[in-house]
Amino acid sequence: MNKAAVAAGELEAELNGLEAEIEAGLEAGVDKATRRRRKPALEGEHFVRRGILLVAGLIISALGVSLSIKAALGTSPISSVPYVTSQISGLSVGTTTIIMNTCFVVLELLILRRDSNWTHVAQIAVAFIMGSMIDVWDAILPFSTPSSYLLQWAMCACGVVFVALGISMEVRANMFLNAGEGLVMAMCRVLPWKFGNMKVAFDVCCVLFAVVSGLLCLHGLIGVREGTVAAAICVGLCVKVFNRIIHKIDLRRWELAD
Repeated sequence: MNKAAVAAGELEAELNGLEAEIEAGLEAGVDKATRRRRKPALEGEHFVRRGILLVAGLIISALGVSLSIKAALGTSPISSVPYVTSQISGLSVGTTTIIMNTCFVVLELLILRRDSNWTHVAQIAVAFIMGSMIDVWDAILPFSTPSSYLLQWAMCACGVVFVALGISMEVRANMFLNAGEGLVMAMCRVLPWKFGNMKVAFDVCCVLFAVVSGLLCLHGLIGVREGTVAAAICVGLCVKVFNRIIHKIDLRRWELAD
């Protein structure tokens, strides 16, 4: 009887242990399934916060472009094209910005062909936001071109700073490229050029187009002046400074870490 009781006790202990293992396995499975269900929600929140950062960057960049235009010392190289075409056509700078960037996206798709995807088409939405905000800032900024050359330079410098800050925010969002940069990257795929060299060549072509168009259609330099040179040099330097600051943000808190 004692041996039977001992055997029964051992069997009961084994059964209890087995039951505990089964329960632990089930709990682990439930936790794992719960994490899988939560992941899309976290990814959705992750996407939304990146989107907010991207849109904020576009709004700030548009403010910088508007300030540069009001300074009347010349716009940035890529903005010189929509500015001069707006003066020729009578359309707003924002509208010509949207048209120009849409053309860039079309060229990008033609270059990439099968390698293109929906993110390239999404650059049109980025262009629409940017162009629309340029017109909004132009309408709500309560001042025009300063009469003092020194104040013009101060406004131009503010424009450079805001453009650089906006670009840094767009880069940190890491969602969609600006159409101009997207086109440059596409051209780098088919030509043996580094991105930096291609970007310089692209900016030079934009300035040349603006100069030639202004001379032929408006008989003067329109949107290309000393401020254009300053923007070409200083925007990149300011972007490096803002990148260091923005990368110090608590990325986990803002769901922006890769």
